Amino acid sequence: MSLESQWKEKLGSKVDTSKNPGRIGDRLIHFVRLKTGVGMAGQPGFFDIDERLRELSSKGDDLDRLKRLVDFELFRAELEEAVPRADRSKGGRPPFDHVLMLKVLILQTMHSLSDERCEYLIKDRLSFMRFLGLGLADPVPDANTIWTFREALTKADAIEALFRRFDQALKMSGYLAMGGQIVDATIVAAPKQRNTNEEKKVLKEGRVPDAWKDKPAKLAQKDRDARWTVKYSKAKPRADGMPQVDLAIPAFGYKNHVSIDRCHGLIRKWTATDAAAYDGARLADVLDRENTASEVWADTAYRSAKNEQHLTRHGFVSCIHRKKPKGRPMAQRTRIANARKSKVRSAVEHVFAYQKGPMVLVVRTIGIARARVKIGLANLAYNMRRFVWLDGRNAPAAAT
Repeated sequence: MSLESQWKEKLGSKVDTSKNPGRIGDRLIHFVRLKTGVGMAGQPGFFDIDERLRELSSKGDDLDRLKRLVDFELFRAELEEAVPRADRSKGGRPPFDHVLMLKVLILQTMHSLSDERCEYLIKDRLSFMRFLGLGLADPVPDANTIWTFREALTKADAIEALFRRFDQALKMSGYLAMGGQIVDATIVAAPKQRNTNEEKKVLKEGRVPDAWKDKPAKLAQKDRDARWTVKYSKAKPRADGMPQVDLAIPAFGYKNHVSIDRCHGLIRKWTATDAAAYDGARLADVLDRENTASEVWADTAYRSAKNEQHLTRHGFVSCIHRKKPKGRPMAQRTRIANARKSKVRSAVEHVFAYQKGPMVLVVRTIGIARARVKIGLANLAYNMRRFVWLDGRNAPAAAT
């Protein structure tokens, strides 16, 4: 029953509305306040959503800035091609807009939300609703709708096209790839798999263990694409000069290989592999030929005769760290040169720190195809955040 109907039923025939219109209006306002909890605790009137949103903006709502700076309509063509809609001539509930669903995925990626939690917070947070262009009475995509849309992007392999489209928009806004490029990779963790040594051996060969073939439910929960790897951390010598034991940290999941431009710190090229993939073998996949400078910075994992030949053949200048000679100390000039390169190369670590810090980048899905979409969305969301920061840095200072 609506509030209006409840009010009329409460009044009944006790009050003549024609004789006491002012009193009836006061009673209506009081009745609505009691039913909704609005206007209580000394508030002068109904809750003003616009005023609350203005307060959020004054406090620095990054989502509001992102909505104003990024024209999400530029993704519509790629989205409509990747996720075609069914013929609605026979009726049915209208589907959610393509651009709206992409914005939901960006929200989800920026805040590391599950599908269920994302649905809840869209309904709960005014800043989320404003970013999506939704009102309090508008329907919100549920968890199944979010999963279905992301799965459609996965099957269409559309994330790369969306990333390139935004990169074009960045260049149109004046953020060209400049100053050379920095290449690196980071491990993106995935839920660990508890497999036997025999099962691991079979998976590495690209086959499915026989014991899993008759158990479709178990097979559906097994990530056969993610791999174990060991990340080594060099320990610094003690003050007395005695060497320390290096650390070997096992990790399971995937890798995010990126190339950022030195000038703006934006991701220009990327690819995703399992965690055991060798970084140096992916150099050619992430090199950006549109960068206005030719220098390429990377750590020693990318130093090889093959990569050096590839860089020279395509007009790049290698600024890759040199390796320490086996069994011999590193030459002083090489150590100085590597230290100088590290001052430039370290900028790429800020990208990974943000993705693993505020964005809490992990892969909770199963399979390389879905992991690629997850990592691609993280790279796209990072560039959007970076674009907002760059625009704020370049904006003229407000008059005091």
